[in-house]
Amino acid sequence: MTLPSSDTPLYNHPLPDIENWLRSHGGEQNSKELHYWRIKNPNWTADLWLDVDQITVRYIGAANNGQDIQRSFKYSLSRRDLEAAIFGGP
Repeated sequence: MTLPSSDTPLYNHPLPDIENWLRSHGGEQNSKELHYWRIKNPNWTADLWLDVDQITVRYIGAANNGQDIQRSFKYSLSRRDLEAAIFGGP
């Protein structure tokens, strides 16, 4: 997998590259809803949606009270920044 430079905004990445990037981080794509992904980390699990203008991430049960934490990130952020924000966890 050859991705654009990590400081390139995600909107400049072709969709197949974004999908491969998510897979490389353990993401599993839903076979019926292709914009929906599940990411499992040893410390957390997250649902991720590739929306029209942003990536939405919901960390399951990650708040102190056991509720989900949801964040949204614009595609204008670099892949490096998104990697740190998303895969760094809640």
